[in-house]
Amino acid sequence: MNNAIAVQTRQYCQLIAGEWVNADDGDAFDDMNPYSGEVFARIPASGSAEVQRAVEAAHKAFPAWAAMGARERQALFLKAADILERRADEVVLIMAQETGTATPFARFQIQWASGFLRQAAGYPYLPGGEIVQSDTPGVFAMAVRRPLGVVAGISPWNGALALGFRTIVAPLACGNTVVLKPSEEAPVSAGLLMGEIMTEAGFPAGVVNVVTHAPGAVGPIADHLFESRKVRAYNFTGSSATGALLAARAGKHLKRIALELGGYNPMIVLKDADLDYAVDTAVFAAFFHQGQICMNTRKILVERSRYEDFLARFAARARDIKPGDPSDPRNKIGPLINDAAAEKVKQAIKQAVDKGARIVAGGGSEGRCVEPTVLVDVPRDAPIHCEEVFGPVVIVQPFDTEQEAVDEANGTDYGLTASVMTADVWQGITLGGRIQAGMVNVNGPTMGGEPQIPFGGVKDSGWARFGRWAIDTFSDLNLITVSNDKRRYPL
Repeated sequence: MNNAIAVQTRQYCQLIAGEWVNADDGDAFDDMNPYSGEVFARIPASGSAEVQRAVEAAHKAFPAWAAMGARERQALFLKAADILERRADEVVLIMAQETGTATPFARFQIQWASGFLRQAAGYPYLPGGEIVQSDTPGVFAMAVRRPLGVVAGISPWNGALALGFRTIVAPLACGNTVVLKPSEEAPVSAGLLMGEIMTEAGFPAGVVNVVTHAPGAVGPIADHLFESRKVRAYNFTGSSATGALLAARAGKHLKRIALELGGYNPMIVLKDADLDYAVDTAVFAAFFHQGQICMNTRKILVERSRYEDFLARFAARARDIKPGDPSDPRNKIGPLINDAAAEKVKQAIKQAVDKGARIVAGGGSEGRCVEPTVLVDVPRDAPIHCEEVFGPVVIVQPFDTEQEAVDEANGTDYGLTASVMTADVWQGITLGGRIQAGMVNVNGPTMGGEPQIPFGGVKDSGWARFGRWAIDTFSDLNLITVSNDKRRYPL
């Protein structure tokens, strides 16, 4: 992998109270290029003091931001979308060099994030509550939505740009201010870029704050974010294990938290499906972004009469995909995010093979680049049979009855997305309704999503919904009544 495009190390600051600052003690850490292993950037390594200032800045900025008129707030979101699109080529390269994101996924994220910014620009104009009928004569009752205050966002490294913006945009559009803590694996793509774009768009000082920390040093920052009385809610996208821990911490302080977590996403291919299209869909859904998206297909269930044909075509396509330098637009997939991630994927493959699974495509690796891998005959006691493996690995297995397919699809703790491929759309809808997933796509991939859809999962894949449904999460519903007549009381 020595042919990676060499780049000069970038120097970044973090955003607190409208100022770009270093860590108080000057500490910084190396943000690594996952393909070349070179240092991509130097990032401030902050602690509790910096996050405390960020929370104070957000708390101070909240009253004015919450009171800002809808038209003025809308203009800021629209300008941010324009800036993101103007910087698109630069952002594509940053994402390749920091997160190993190949051009197709980087372009998709830019399109998605700019669309989300434009849609969120309309949130201030959505109904801010409703009139409630009162049984008391002469009483006029209103349920009014109010912003919460300071919202802490924790954004992931995979889908860094799209999910970084999703972490902060809905809370901001509801009138909250934010403190964003991006993953230490993608502090630029999942955090500092958001700060740059929002600042250039004219968001007032303190409305958006971004605090970074060194790998393994999240403790002091998390402690302050979860213990500060000035932080009212949290928005987290990441693993189910971490989400469970954060939900417990938020619950201890009676604060709400939005969680979008992992997924083990099945695709069901019925015997009447267009097989060529099913293969095309499965290749995209299983291997896009080298399998590092929570919505990637992890298991493909094929009706037995079509199983061998599907497997042969699918495996052949998988063998044709070669991971490489994501900075080269000719490469469709790149490396895994770090050595630990690559090793975890390789170990999951080995465990399955040791227990009797067969590799029909892929299985090899070079550095952090893992070949798209197709497994069959995976026994139930292999962890990969029902646990999420964050890499380009997919299981293909046959089924005989629809109930068997449903049971297999539901035989996991996750419930994010699912896919049903069939020529009979109504059969697909009926079958999809039996799958325990927050989102089911008939004749579409398990992957995808648009800014306006109610994105989210069930079971261990999290709770809350994004899109405009996030307004319910990031605002309070307050009741206000007006008595037109004097009331009569029993005392």
